[in-house]
Amino acid sequence: MALYVGILDGSGDVWGVRIPDLPGCHGGGASPEGAVSDAILAAREWAEHQGTRGAAIPAPRSLAQIMAEERIDAAIGEAAVMIPLLLDSGRTVRANLTFDAGLLAAIDSEAARRGLTRSAFMASAAHEKISGCR
Repeated sequence: MALYVGILDGSGDVWGVRIPDLPGCHGGGASPEGAVSDAILAAREWAEHQGTRGAAIPAPRSLAQIMAEERIDAAIGEAAVMIPLLLDSGRTVRANLTFDAGLLAAIDSEAARRGLTRSAFMASAAHEKISGCR
């Protein structure tokens, strides 16, 4: 997983995030949280599109580099936010995990309610937790 710096700006119910290291990649929403969530999804889609074209995904610059090299205007409400980029490798691996018996029963019950396997449910929950997306 890579962390990219996004630049958040907006006010009221119009917010946006641009990701300077991923040209043309941005997200938007009715709140700062919504804009960040949309930017996380946009970064994933942007990177997947680059992969289908055979193009490289640029390495993320550090927060210090972005702050020094990009124009972030705090006076108009811009702020730096971190945007995780988690891409699937296309290869599954087996993992041995340990849970409390009550938690595992709840996981299995919720997975069954949603029509998912335990593994699919746990992978979905991990994606949600890592990326902050619902």
